Amino acid sequence: MHRAAFIALAAAGLFWGLGFPLGKLALRAVEPAHMVLLRFAVASVAALPFALASAEARALFRSPPVLLAGMFYGLAFMVQFEGLAGVTVTLAALLVGAMPALIAVAAHLMGERVSRASWTGVAAATIGAALIAGKPGGAGTAIGIALSLLSLLIFLAWLIVLKRAPVTRSAMAVPSVTLVVATATVLPVALLQHGAPPLALGTVAWSGIIGQGLLSTFLATAAWQYGAARVDSASAGVFINIEPLIGAALGIGMFGDPAGWPLVLGGVLIVAGSIVVVRGERSDTTRAADATHGLSLD
Repeated sequence: MHRAAFIALAAAGLFWGLGFPLGKLALRAVEPAHMVLLRFAVASVAALPFALASAEARALFRSPPVLLAGMFYGLAFMVQFEGLAGVTVTLAALLVGAMPALIAVAAHLMGERVSRASWTGVAAATIGAALIAGKPGGAGTAIGIALSLLSLLIFLAWLIVLKRAPVTRSAMAVPSVTLVVATATVLPVALLQHGAPPLALGTVAWSGIIGQGLLSTFLATAAWQYGAARVDSASAGVFINIEPLIGAALGIGMFGDPAGWPLVLGGVLIVAGSIVVVRGERSDTTRAADATHGLSLD
């Protein structure tokens, strides 16, 4: 059972890591807002059967925490991919690696205990993010970096609200309803910004959009929930770091992203720091579960 769980967690990290390069391919043909809208539309088609499968799942459409979580989720992706338009795949992926550190800080501010080891990881990840943002080495613009970091704060708000979502018998109920609500949130924003999205796109653009919707959004969430439910939360949390590693590797390999020493050193500090944060909370199962809940960020 543990082997299957670890395979599922690794698949989730891989699918999330693919989200940035797939998004970069789609952004060659569509605006960021349209790309996010189409991505969520694809994910919602897959999620809708689970969202409507039972009365319990349908009742989530009247749950304030789930509705608010869906709105935050959709807006976070819109901000994130507006930022991706101005940064490289590698830089965007590595910045996401700072998420466990942000969660640890938020937990402390809300009165939860954070271990000394975790604070060491927070410091390392913060220094890494500052190094990347301050010396991107041609990897991104100031506005692109700012939007990428802002999206992490919105994702953090999503996680905090999601902790108040009702407990359901089906593990797919809450994420599926959240995806549908996120799509409904993104739709009017995208239409107001750019009008109706173009559908006569090339094969490459549609491959990026469908890949994001099915792999990086729907399947990644399902695989994560399957695996995280079968191993301890601290061990599951380590798999978050597959996302920035895969994203950075593909960014450098596929897109020829610049990889100067500030980017490399900053990425190492972020990934190492986030591992320390997650492992440092092993003694507090509840805290670790909160830190790793639903981190489908790309």
